[in-house]
Amino acid sequence: MWKVCTSVLRSSVRDYDTLRALPWLSRHLSSASSGSSSAEPALTVSSQHDGIRTITLNNPKKRNALSLAMLESLRRDLLGGGSQTDLQVIIIAAEGPVFSAGHDLNELSPAHSRDKHTEIFDACTRVMTLVQDLPVPVIAKVRGLATAAGCQLVASCDIVVASDTAQFATPGVKVGLFCSTPAVALGRAVPRKVAMEMLFTGQPITAQDALLHGLVSKVVPESKLDEETDRLAQKICTTSRSVTAIGKACFYSQITKSRDEAYREAGEVMVDNLQTADGREGISAFLEKRKPTWSHQ
Repeated sequence: MWKVCTSVLRSSVRDYDTLRALPWLSRHLSSASSGSSSAEPALTVSSQHDGIRTITLNNPKKRNALSLAMLESLRRDLLGGGSQTDLQVIIIAAEGPVFSAGHDLNELSPAHSRDKHTEIFDACTRVMTLVQDLPVPVIAKVRGLATAAGCQLVASCDIVVASDTAQFATPGVKVGLFCSTPAVALGRAVPRKVAMEMLFTGQPITAQDALLHGLVSKVVPESKLDEETDRLAQKICTTSRSVTAIGKACFYSQITKSRDEAYREAGEVMVDNLQTADGREGISAFLEKRKPTWSHQ
């Protein structure tokens, strides 16, 4: 009965064994520091309340550059640092006027070895794929500018709420480093011609254009950004965590398949979904005209 659901979850989660351990991960990761030392501000700050975990990029002096240390800190916070059994949604935000300027170019200079450069891009890939492999929705809350790998992070998130002053760019071509890895996420979020224009020119697009082309989900006034993001997160928290996990895994699994293969897989997953405790509860509650009581199992 669970063959298809389990297959979908496994195929969409690269680090499956790690994520399968989420209920107890926080006990082992809670002592891990998000920063580099007690004398320096944490590179990311994580807090969790009522099923919503907010992770804030916290290096505004460096425009929240996704340095290797920042990437490692972000990955730790995505995987742990709070109650995993209660977690239903993650919000990624940023301190300061820039969401993220992308990689720290000091780390990509010729002063560092090829192996070091490989380590950085591998770490970045692990974070970007983890965002989509996690069983809970991940929302990007974007103020200001998101460029290069910062734009890649936005494109990798499940939902994006942007302020009306936000901008998005992949300007690597201007400094001789084409945004090839950001293009992976960007090219899956916007039409190909839009992606290519952004990649070839490096010119930023407005929040309104990002909404038009599908890079972001909503654009709101700066003053309403927190309120709208919280409203979406709270809405997600009214649903079943287990059903959401099944649906998210299926979505990312089927999206790369042919139409017929996608329908076959999705249909089987829906049949399996009906056999879950929350699948049965939801249908029963609807027919009985009452609110469902989710077990999240």
